[in-house]
Amino acid sequence: MPSTTRTQQREVTRSALLRESRRLFAAKGYGAVGLSEIVAATGVTKGALYHNFASKAELFRAVLEQLQREVGDRVAAAAAAHTDPWTQLMVGCETFLTTCTGPEIQRIMLIDGPAVLGWHQWRALDEATSARHLAEALAMLIDNGVLTPQPIEPLTHLLSGAMNEAALWLASTDDPRALADTTAALHRLLEAMRTGSRDHP
Repeated sequence: MPSTTRTQQREVTRSALLRESRRLFAAKGYGAVGLSEIVAATGVTKGALYHNFASKAELFRAVLEQLQREVGDRVAAAAAAHTDPWTQLMVGCETFLTTCTGPEIQRIMLIDGPAVLGWHQWRALDEATSARHLAEALAMLIDNGVLTPQPIEPLTHLLSGAMNEAALWLASTDDPRALADTTAALHRLLEAMRTGSRDHP
């Protein structure tokens, strides 16, 4: 029983550290937040923090992983509310872009994420969440004949890269029409991929 209690207490401490560091990272940015501020906000010692995370960067990575899972789950849930595979793709992509306009996600996932972890690690986390859902949706559309048969991996990277770049741009612009214009451009891009869509010169 004592070991179970210790495990539960460690989970409580870990959850508190994630919650408070996420709040601080979102409000101030990674570089402006110190470990002393995190432990003060959490009400634990630095020793307790280091027992759970080896460094601030490791703590940030855990926060980012949590956030990316939440974004992926939100995209999947929005898509699952529809039965038509094409609508699922469109709604999933729109939900991703809309979700990424949230200040917390912009700061942690889009601005600080690539800078703190490096592009390759950031991409690997993205591939495990949102990109995985995108690949599954594209595979279903190809199986149903909605998209021309083609290798899934390059298509997933092309679309995922385009949406990540759009999300990064949305995080940096003050244009009030940016999201609406980006969503409209996304619709045109996806519609052009459909089987039987007319080619334009």
